[in-house]
Amino acid sequence: MNPIKIDFVSDIACPWCAVGLASLEQAIDRVRDLVTVELHFQPFELNPQMGPEGEDVTDHLMRKYQISAEQVAQNQARIAARGAELGFAFNDRKRIVNTFDAHRLLHWAETEDQAGGQHRLKRALLEAYFTRGENPSDHSVLLEVVQRAGLDRARAAEVLTSEEFTSEVREREQLYLSQGIHSVPSVIINDRYLVQGGQPVEMFEQALREVAEQS
Repeated sequence: MNPIKIDFVSDIACPWCAVGLASLEQAIDRVRDLVTVELHFQPFELNPQMGPEGEDVTDHLMRKYQISAEQVAQNQARIAARGAELGFAFNDRKRIVNTFDAHRLLHWAETEDQAGGQHRLKRALLEAYFTRGENPSDHSVLLEVVQRAGLDRARAAEVLTSEEFTSEVREREQLYLSQGIHSVPSVIINDRYLVQGGQPVEMFEQALREVAEQS
């Protein structure tokens, strides 16, 4: 079978990233007879300057996109419907928060080299924020999420109370910005092919099959 490397560039505060990941996961499952997939989660911050207190979701989205509260609610409902189709549950999240420490933990999970550990943590972080309504900038929440993902809670606590992986995450963020990635999710296949947005399962499946054939 052909090996395929996928870099999933995203932020855990991005609802379309949750939709895109659920869609990509189903696409990968559909092509398991053709390819083996090596999936890496890469950092992107939608709100890198967000303070520790965060900001009300509706206020933030109204200001950012110059839309009304009604339009925010309509958009949120559309995203929730897309998530439900893919088996991902969106509930009401209250605040936009800073996600840098979550990205540091995701980088750490990748270095741990446990089978699927980074993927489990990414999933658990998205569910914590969008499904459970938890605050992924809170270290106590992050440690609970690490434990849910089956990773080493004590080691994660060491990362959070230090500056470990700060420079590495910043470097990766800058790398993708320098490559023209300014919206997420951005799915980069074999360092060559780019699929952006929370695409349908069929779109990701087609891309994976085409890359497999070319390989």
